Order: sequence, then C-alpha cells, then structure tokens
Amino acid sequence: MASTVGNIFRLSRAGIVLAQHGVRFVPAGTKPPLALHLARAATLPIRMLTWPFRARQPKASRVAGALTSLGPSYIKLGQFLATRADLIGPELAGDLRHLQDKLPPFSMAEARRTIEEQLGGRLEDHFAEFGPPIAAASIAQVHKAVVIENGARREVAVKVLRPGIEKQFKRDLDSYFFAARQIERFHPPTRRLRPVAVVETLAHSVQIEMDMRLEAAAISEMADNIAKDHTPELGGFRVPAVDWRRTARRVLTLEWIDGIPIADRAALRAAGHDLRQLGLTVLRSFLRHAMRDGFFHADMHQGNLLVDAQGRVVAVDFGIMGRLGPKERRFLAEILHGLITRDYHRTAAVHFEAGYVPPHQSVELFAQAMRAIGEPIHGRTAAEISMADLLGQLFAYTEVFDMATRPELLLLQKTMVVVEGVARGLDPELNIWTAAEPIAREWVELNLGVAGRLREAGEGAELFGKVVAEVPRLLERAESTALALADMARGGLRLDDETVERLAAAQAQHNRWTRRALWVGALALAAIALWLIAPVG
Repeated sequence: MASTVGNIFRLSRAGIVLAQHGVRFVPAGTKPPLALHLARAATLPIRMLTWPFRARQPKASRVAGALTSLGPSYIKLGQFLATRADLIGPELAGDLRHLQDKLPPFSMAEARRTIEEQLGGRLEDHFAEFGPPIAAASIAQVHKAVVIENGARREVAVKVLRPGIEKQFKRDLDSYFFAARQIERFHPPTRRLRPVAVVETLAHSVQIEMDMRLEAAAISEMADNIAKDHTPELGGFRVPAVDWRRTARRVLTLEWIDGIPIADRAALRAAGHDLRQLGLTVLRSFLRHAMRDGFFHADMHQGNLLVDAQGRVVAVDFGIMGRLGPKERRFLAEILHGLITRDYHRTAAVHFEAGYVPPHQSVELFAQAMRAIGEPIHGRTAAEISMADLLGQLFAYTEVFDMATRPELLLLQKTMVVVEGVARGLDPELNIWTAAEPIAREWVELNLGVAGRLREAGEGAELFGKVVAEVPRLLERAESTALALADMARGGLRLDDETVERLAAAQAQHNRWTRRALWVGALALAAIALWLIAPVG
C-alpha cells in the first residue's frame, strides 16, 4: 500500500511538472482513456496559470525542459521514448530528440570519495593529476586525469557514477512499472504496445549502464570485433583502450581521446578531413556492427563521437549497447535488402517471421503497405530520403496490422534514427540506401548464399561428429541398464524364472535394435551432411 501511494505521489508530481511546461498527455488524434481525461482536467488550472511563462519558451524545448527538471531517470525515459512514435505520437517523439543528457556536476569531494572507496587507498595513489569535471550527464560525469607508469605520462578519462543514483533510479523505475501495469490493465488497446516490456527494457539498460565494469567489458568486446577490420574503409572506426587497473563498479578509466567533435564541421574541414567519407564511416560502421557482430553502440549521437588526427571516428560513452541475435540480424538485413531491391513480399514475410506482425494478418496486404513505404524513396534525391520518416510510416501501420512491440529492437530503431542524423550532418546529400546496400548485400551473401550453405553444412558435420562420439556412451548405458535390471532381480524382486528369461531376451533384443538405430541415425546424418556439401562443391 505504501509503495502504491508513493508511486501515485511521484507520478502526480511528474504530471504537474509536465502540465506546467504544456506537454500533451496523449498524442493528438488519439482517444485517451478516462484516467487521462481526468488528469488533464485536474491540471487545467496549472496550465492556465503557467501559460504566460510557457508562451516565451520554444514549443520544441518544453518537454526537454520538463524532463530535465524531473531528474536523471526522466531524462533517460525521455531519450528512450523518443524511439516510440507509435506510443507517444510523432510530434512528442520529435520534441524528445532535442533532449540533452546534461546535468550540473557533483562536487570534487564526492568524486574523490567514490574513487577512493572503489579503488582503495587515496586518489593520489592512482592518478598523478586529477582535474575538475569536463562533462556531466544523468548517470555519471567525466574528469581528465594523468597517470604515470614506468616513467611515462599518460592522459586518461575517468568516468565516475553519481552518488546515490542507483537508489533514485530504483524509486522512479518502480513508478514507471506501476504506471505501465495500470495502462495495460485499464486501456486494452495499448497492450499490443507492451508498456511493461518497454519499461523492462529501459530498466535492464539502466542497470547495465550503472556498472562501469560492464561498460568496460562492452568496449573491450567491440575492440575485439573491429580488430579484424583492416581496410581503410573498415578501419575508420575505433574505440578507446580500457585501463582495467583503475576501473571498478562505479569508476571507469579510459584512454584520453584527442579529437574534434564530429558536430564541428568547420574544424573537421580545417583539419583536412573528408566529411562525406566520415558520414559513410558512421553509418556503415553501425550497420556492420549490428548485422555482422550483433553488438552495436546504441548511443551514437554527436556528443559521443570524435574524429582523431588519422581521420578515424572514435566512439565514447559505451553505457548503452544493443545486442541482436541471429534472428534479429537477419530481420534487419533482409528488411534493408528488400526495400533497396523492391522485393516487398520478402520484406513483408520477414516481418511475419520475426514476430513483428501476428500470423492472422495477411502477408500480401502487409507487402502492399511495405510498397507504399518503399516506392516513394525510389527516384527521389538523397536529401529527401529519411530513415526516421520511414520508421514513422512503419509505426503508422502498427495499429492497422496489430503489430506487437519487439523490445529487443527498440534500441536498434532508436540508433538508426540517431546515426542517420549524424551522417546527414556530415553529408546532407548522403544516400542512406546507397550507403547501406553493400552492408546488407554482404550479410545476405554470407549468411544466405553459398558461404552460408557451406557453414550450415559444417554445422551439420559437427553435429554428426557429436552423435558418432556419443555412440559408445549410449551403448554402454544400454548395457548398464540390463545389468542393473539383473541386479534388481537378484536383490529381492520376486520374479519367476520365466519372467526373468523374457525380460533378458527382450533386453538383448532392445540392445541389438539400439545399436542398429544409432548406427542408422549416424549414417543418415552423414548422408545429409554430404548432400548439403555436394551442391556447392
């Protein structure tokens, strides 16, 4: 009961702040539930009193201002909801894209206390120099520091978690779960959007982001993934090195990156960098990491990307990462490939296979919808094609086709929109489809072409080897079963001689058939493996 009252109080406070800033409770044109009608009526006096102050505030920044004033967890919620135009409407989703994850820094004394608690000893035992915060966000802030090892001076970036941030997020996430459950309970049309699952995805992302060791591990994993990219095009993206000795749950130490912010086009030009190539690098690196590795940087906004002296894009702040399984990677690759090649039926079928569209819907009708989205992009100039617009059109069909939310794809959708914005900021004429086509084609050829069949054949051969290796153990188990049965008969089970003889004969016959079945199965698997290999040999 106390928890319910606390959640209602916190949500009411948030509603009042949103009303003060003139934020809509529901998308325009949407029929809201009765509770939201009541909430809007209750906040009418507040909106009337604050109207003169709101009138001086740009409309697009009102929601950002409201969420910033509500604190760190609401900033994260706003960034997350920016991906859900189907849930909050395209207007509010567009406003949320203006939300910046910036807050006042906490004190040097608190930063020192955290570092000493996490790393042990005194701050000076770990850093020869430790400067004031240079950036402060909702979850952590960053300091520039210096370490000296073997007489060599090395600059590092030290990321320190905000004091008490875990407790604050836990309290607010409880309120989000409470609200999501009530929405699903009292407004059935929203259940297909899975509000509780959306909050669960947000909570999981935040939980990972608040453990700096996991962020360090993410950087290390991405470094391993891109280590095989040696060509100039593929090698144009890198990540900073982790200082594991000075990293703990609430402290992360990384190589300091000297670079030009990717948003500073004038400085990039003055340094002689090719802006068009940088745009391609950003977009193709993201797609390659998502499709090839199934692991991508899910917060690739301009503030998290630098360009070093060698012209490489360097990503920082790996607190939010996305993962895609083989099924989701195939979905992404085939959607892109299908829209590029105008194979709308295949694009529609992939939506059904991925579980995006329920099976009672018509593949043909959904292919027609995909054609309505895809055809307008062909023959248009690059500047007129927007991934964000395409996603918006796709969201518009979600209700028509009873499409359910796939939480594992939320970060992917969000990052695609952000990456497109970054790439277009570097090259306004960047053709998203031309840039994406070789990455999608490479994935399709590797996984669905000859190479994919060879790999599947190899996996089949591996399975065959495992089965053959298991044959002796299975035969041994069958023989031990017969011996155990004989021991049971001798140990007190009162079976007559005729019964024992019948059981023994049956077991012997079973053993013979078991051997035959195992070898027939093994031979059949071998034949299947050979059949898979033969057509491509």
